[in-house]
Amino acid sequence: MKKNNFLFFFLIIHGIYFSQIKDTIPLKNGIDKPSLLPIHHFGMFSARINQNFKIRPPKKSTLNISYASANTFHPFVEMYIPKDEGIRQEMSQKTWFDRHYYKNQQTTPSDYENIIIDAVFKNFRVDYNTKISKNHELGITLRSYLVSKGKYPFSVFASDETIEWFHSNIAGGEDPFGRKYYGLNKVNVKYKDRNGNVLELKDGQFIFAGIEFNHFYYPDFINLKKKNIHVNFGSHLGVNTSKHNPSIDIGVSGNILKKWKLNEESEIRTAFGTSVLRKNTINFKENLVRFGNNKYLGSLEAMFEFTKYTRQRNYHSVSVNYQIQSRFSKKEEANYYQLVGLWQEIHAGWQNGFEQLYEYQSAWSWLYTYGRKNYSFTLYIKEDLYLNNSPDIQTGISLKIPLSNK
Repeated sequence: MKKNNFLFFFLIIHGIYFSQIKDTIPLKNGIDKPSLLPIHHFGMFSARINQNFKIRPPKKSTLNISYASANTFHPFVEMYIPKDEGIRQEMSQKTWFDRHYYKNQQTTPSDYENIIIDAVFKNFRVDYNTKISKNHELGITLRSYLVSKGKYPFSVFASDETIEWFHSNIAGGEDPFGRKYYGLNKVNVKYKDRNGNVLELKDGQFIFAGIEFNHFYYPDFINLKKKNIHVNFGSHLGVNTSKHNPSIDIGVSGNILKKWKLNEESEIRTAFGTSVLRKNTINFKENLVRFGNNKYLGSLEAMFEFTKYTRQRNYHSVSVNYQIQSRFSKKEEANYYQLVGLWQEIHAGWQNGFEQLYEYQSAWSWLYTYGRKNYSFTLYIKEDLYLNNSPDIQTGISLKIPLSNK
């Protein structure tokens, strides 16, 4: 009997111990997720929305410092969009690579754009989050970018050499998208919109892209909490500060998260979120570079995470994330545009610079997080399995720390 009592009390203490371990890790709040937004050459000039998979405001104010590197490549391509409705109807009956209507602006008036993107973009992001009331949280984000050639040792997985070694030796074939044709480790970023405004970036150029203000509300749905289901709603305001797009974006988001407890040391969580952003709600000057003609960017995001707690009051988690974002440009234009590029020289994707602006952007990410009471860090790799090279591959690391020891 005494032996059974001892075992009973041991199990109780054991359960309390692991419960306290989780309670003393203030940074473990829902799913560990830094910003996983793709470093898109258009998207980085707008706010966009990073889905929030937390279950409550942070117990302590936190600072999250993130660094990411992404390789983006699109060969030079020109686009003509006919203004005449008859020509549009005629072109819509043809496959895009068989459209050859344009002669000159006098006989076939058209909107015209051209683009070439070749760089490794580095993203530096700082997120500050704090609790402002029982169910409300405020987040402030600073985001910036560095344009680089992506040489070793500063870029490893996202460098031209790594990607083309993979293509040549594992999958894809020799120079499938034309990086070697243009030359490895180059910076060549230039975009001319249909209004004649030009974006041109140089190697080593630093871009302070903007400041974001995010408010999250975590409602108390008791019936859901009993089932380990949590929801939150966000409102977002982004101030874009680059000279190419000084403006304000606004948006809203909603997220839901479910937890399953496997045992005292292991948990799994799933989450789903959606958001919509109104780009350029307010513009601070005229003649901005036009980064696509869709006023709204919508997104969906899903995530799965497995967490394992240890006796040393820390935890390990691994997760997978899927993101999809709506088009930067209006879909109907893809029915009649004419694209002109180096289709004979480039094996595949010579048209991607414009074609992919009319397609959904999607990517998979794989993450690992190690967390303790006083910090957590996350490593991730993101791959564009749709092969739109926007970006091709992206890697990142993030460090989160509490700002109070109370």
